[in-house]
Amino acid sequence: MTYQEPEAKIFACSQSVYLAEKIAKSYGAELGKVTLSTYSDGEFQPSFEESIRGLRVFLVCSTFPSSDNLMELLLMIDAAKRASARHITAVIPYFGWARQDRKDKPRVPIGAKLVAKLLESAGATRIMTMDLHADQIQGFFEKPVDHLFASTIFLPYVKSLNLENLTIASPDMGGSKRAYAYSKFLGSDVVICYKQRKEANVIETMELIGEVTGKNIILVDDMIDTGGTLAKAADLMIERGALSVRAICTHAILSGGAYEKIENSKLTELIVTDSIPLKKQTSKIKVVSCADLFADVMHMVQNNTSISGKFIM
Repeated sequence: MTYQEPEAKIFACSQSVYLAEKIAKSYGAELGKVTLSTYSDGEFQPSFEESIRGLRVFLVCSTFPSSDNLMELLLMIDAAKRASARHITAVIPYFGWARQDRKDKPRVPIGAKLVAKLLESAGATRIMTMDLHADQIQGFFEKPVDHLFASTIFLPYVKSLNLENLTIASPDMGGSKRAYAYSKFLGSDVVICYKQRKEANVIETMELIGEVTGKNIILVDDMIDTGGTLAKAADLMIERGALSVRAICTHAILSGGAYEKIENSKLTELIVTDSIPLKKQTSKIKVVSCADLFADVMHMVQNNTSISGKFIM
């Protein structure tokens, strides 16, 4: 008798349906049915409208603000556990609260650790995410974590641009490891931006470590929030003689006046994934979908095969 692995089903939180539909299509399955009942005071309750007993379920949900997205994911995990799902994989393209990965001053929380514990307590048996803000967040979990790299989809796009005198840049010291990984694959030079902040999201000074004159620059970062760092870096590089400046950012948070800053900056192009939906379309923002990447890895997880071939860096 041949044992066959039980089928998998894919479901989505309400704010991630746009991405989950693409993932499900690439996976070759229909997106599962979930209803969300909302009380008049704002409390909500998700409900699976089909049996998931004994199955592996993939729950797709990026936990970008508001916190309702995280709460909805936690409730769906709990519901799946109580419905006797065999495996519960939380597919979190954008892992929110990741910037709170350590105590950087007294009397503050480690939010990323708290979120990890919440996901495990709810019943998640596996976590799948992409370009965490800090690699060590994987260690906050006692369950397996599949940490995917968006470089898998960004690098082919960068190579298609056929840019001469290409230089990879990091917008801050903390992103230098990522920049060096891209440069190693592309065989390019590296420039680092050194910045000092007055407070969160407010830059006081910025300087460049490296040469940009006559170069086509690609800034690489895991996320873009207000856009201030990238806009300032692009403007400074053009002033210092760069031919063009593009930016690759996995997660397009784009809060506050970010869209206006990007549009008014010297950036030629901002390339992002669809881990977070854009609030509006602009001519400078190019979206590269991560749906195929997640679908491929979900197949590998379902079939218990190695996913190491999906890591370019």
